[in-house]
Amino acid sequence: MNASTTLSPIPSKMRAIVQTEYGSPEVLRLAEVDRPTVSNQGVLVRVHAAAVHAGDWHLMRGTPFLLRLIYGGLRKPKIKILGCDIAGEVVAIGSDVTQFQPGDLVFADLSESGFGAFAEYVCVSEGAAIAPKPINLTFDEAATVPVSALAALQGLRDVGQIQPGQKVLINGAASGVGSFAVQIAKAYGAEVTGVCRASKAERVRALGADRILDTTQLASVLHEPHYDLILDIAAYRSVFDYLPALTPNGRYVLVGGSTARLFLVMLLGSLITKIRRRTVKCLVTKPNPEDLLVLKQFIEAGKIRPSVDRTYPFSEVPAAIQALEQRQVQGKLAIRIH
Repeated sequence: MNASTTLSPIPSKMRAIVQTEYGSPEVLRLAEVDRPTVSNQGVLVRVHAAAVHAGDWHLMRGTPFLLRLIYGGLRKPKIKILGCDIAGEVVAIGSDVTQFQPGDLVFADLSESGFGAFAEYVCVSEGAAIAPKPINLTFDEAATVPVSALAALQGLRDVGQIQPGQKVLINGAASGVGSFAVQIAKAYGAEVTGVCRASKAERVRALGADRILDTTQLASVLHEPHYDLILDIAAYRSVFDYLPALTPNGRYVLVGGSTARLFLVMLLGSLITKIRRRTVKCLVTKPNPEDLLVLKQFIEAGKIRPSVDRTYPFSEVPAAIQALEQRQVQGKLAIRIH
């Protein structure tokens, strides 16, 4: 270990949820593996909690196939330990690290740091998407923030260019990203309409949405230009259905949903924007510590708070991913590891 400062003792082995093949949640198993070593720029974190999101089950199953090309492993996964969201305690730092010390409480997005959240320890580069944990959240709550809240923040602020007083439609408002998007849009002073299943309406209303639409009612508001910004987190309807609902300078931002819809917007978004005179874009999230600090400020100011549906023990990561895959979740699912 090249760490200059550590909290001892730190075991050389750790427990992790691993996979060696693609498939259903049954391919995930709890095993003992080597703990990651600490590079000169590395921050070793003892993981107290993690969270699951849609990317986990896509990587678990290896679908869509494009993911295998992006992350490697055409026949078998190269990513052996899934998970992007963590909250925990720094236990060791590399000799070049200056921003963190052992004992610091942190939360992080590992999606560009090799994944590995479903384990007792992770090593994160100091310059990656890692930041001090919000002081008013538990580890379980803090672990549900990074990936989903970063997507909501960047989708609304950077791609959507949200402004105070705008009318914003959020499709998929009860999802992990949606539960943060409703709150962040309100924090920016927007008037928010949340679209969700009827069974999830009360939870979305509690998040602060000004109006709730059942998914079966969505078509009724898509014929007139009501909205300045549409954030589509559950994109299973054609993007062309939404364009009449946008104001002349309105923006449609696709965050998640059907793979076919995703590719359509990625490939033809600029052309649609030019022809229909409505901005159509797809969110590509860029994890970074600066935006984690923005979220930390929102949380500590009481403007947003994680909507945690359930917390699972470490050994039940497969069950948590299955629940998410089957859309049996309102908000976020946390995994308690330590």
